[in-house]
Amino acid sequence: MYIVILAGGSGTRFWPLSRVARPKQLISITGDRSMLQRTVERVLPLRPKRILIITNVLQAEETERQVSSYRGIPIDVVAEPFGRNTAPAIGLAAAIIAAHDPAGVMAVLPADHFIKDEESLRETLTDACHTARNGYLVTLGIMPSRPETGYGYIEADMDLRGEGPFPVKRFVEKPPLEEAVRYLEDGNYFWNSGMFVWRADTILAEMATYLPAMEKSLAAITFNGDVWELSDLDSQIEAVYHDVDSISIDYGVMEKSTKVQIMPVEMGWSDVGSWSALPEVTAPDVLGTVCINAAEHVAIDSSDNLIYCDNRVVATIGVHGLIVVSTPDALLVCGRDQAQKVKNAVEQLAAMKSSCL
Repeated sequence: MYIVILAGGSGTRFWPLSRVARPKQLISITGDRSMLQRTVERVLPLRPKRILIITNVLQAEETERQVSSYRGIPIDVVAEPFGRNTAPAIGLAAAIIAAHDPAGVMAVLPADHFIKDEESLRETLTDACHTARNGYLVTLGIMPSRPETGYGYIEADMDLRGEGPFPVKRFVEKPPLEEAVRYLEDGNYFWNSGMFVWRADTILAEMATYLPAMEKSLAAITFNGDVWELSDLDSQIEAVYHDVDSISIDYGVMEKSTKVQIMPVEMGWSDVGSWSALPEVTAPDVLGTVCINAAEHVAIDSSDNLIYCDNRVVATIGVHGLIVVSTPDALLVCGRDQAQKVKNAVEQLAAMKSSCL
């Protein structure tokens, strides 16, 4: 199995800790290893043939630095000249793998997800490999624990099989609460994790059907000598990326293909999409507050706050439901229910040409 890690995101909802050159996947949300390093470490026990990390030119140097200490498994960092969503990134990785091993099975994982039960993930990836070898596109579906309106869902056809994998009926956009409640009650809807397993030649063939121009551009990439001398590809990748459309693999292929199957998994998963997700990765105290990296924290008549601080003493008095993030050059204060709007603040700072991005 090959592992492809998608690590080119911007992580704007984790500003001010997340920055352009050091986005969410390259920082430590919980105060220890970065999310990228955790992603690499959780797949090393699988002994993959190779790990490909797809990032962008602004983050490539730091990505290389963070994975340089891992030994035993070859790790390649491939830099996109600019972001074009997930379909080109996955297609590029598939083209590189297929040039060396056309029927090679590749697992595609985001670099910035939290997984509590890592062994369950590894077992599921191993099981999904068997289905992928038979020419299917396997997506991992998270068993929902609540009626979540912030995730996309996948409806599975569970009538004829035991524990899966199951044929996919449809992909569903983020639903309103009433629909999310029904999905939870029905039991055949799963959160869309953005994790996939398939053969390199299978995904390229499906891209040739549903994204023909993109697949044709990727097929034009040629390799000089050893396929894993990826530095030879830089100029070719830049030329290809000027021509390809920006589109997700879900929209471009998965929602159209007839070869998609879903493998349900329960593994304590979170996409850690914003500061409000901190309680999913770090247990709150008895007052419902998560406090990370503070030298000391004094709470007086305060509860349900999320605090990240660069080794400073923090005192909260009479405040509830706040997010407070302090870095050397910036301070964020917002309501927990407003965490998704941090992205809007970043957009305004960009328009102001702020140095804090």
